[in-house]
Amino acid sequence: MPETPEIETDKLDENIHEELERAGGSFLKAIALSTAIFAAFAAVAALRAGSTVNEALVLKTEATRLQAEASDNWAAYQAKGIKSAVQQASESSWIALGKQPPSSFADERQRYAREQVAIERVAREKESERDKKSAEADHLLHQHHRFANSVALFQVAIALGAVAALTRVRPVWYASIVVGLSGAILFLATRV
Repeated sequence: MPETPEIETDKLDENIHEELERAGGSFLKAIALSTAIFAAFAAVAALRAGSTVNEALVLKTEATRLQAEASDNWAAYQAKGIKSAVQQASESSWIALGKQPPSSFADERQRYAREQVAIERVAREKESERDKKSAEADHLLHQHHRFANSVALFQVAIALGAVAALTRVRPVWYASIVVGLSGAILFLATRV
């Protein structure tokens, strides 16, 4: 009776290791490919997040400038109202003295009233333009947040892919795929 088994275990052990290496190699390649795809999406999403926030800041700055112009117009509107009130007070003084006020007083008040109408129109246009710029900026900020969230999801997917590669645990890689696809859906659903 032989003391060692007749099956060559060295050859069997070598075949098992080759098969594990081949299977593990394709698994690592799949992880590397999915991670590279998520990294590419993350880079594009980060660029989009940056560009949308920059555009939003430009629009908010423009809205602030328009608000300042509208405020200047409203100040001019009030100044015309004060000038008109001064003209009316001067006219009342003449009347209180029993004299006929100069016709220039009434003419000036009418001119101030006309100027107030024009100034009010310009001020309201500036406010309307301000509101549009501000709303557009708010929309871009909302998009920025969605792009930034998609970047975060891609980063988590990449980290999970690294963990899956190190541990060779398929469920972790599957979680990486699910999180990465969630990031891709969020990225693609964000309209610019």
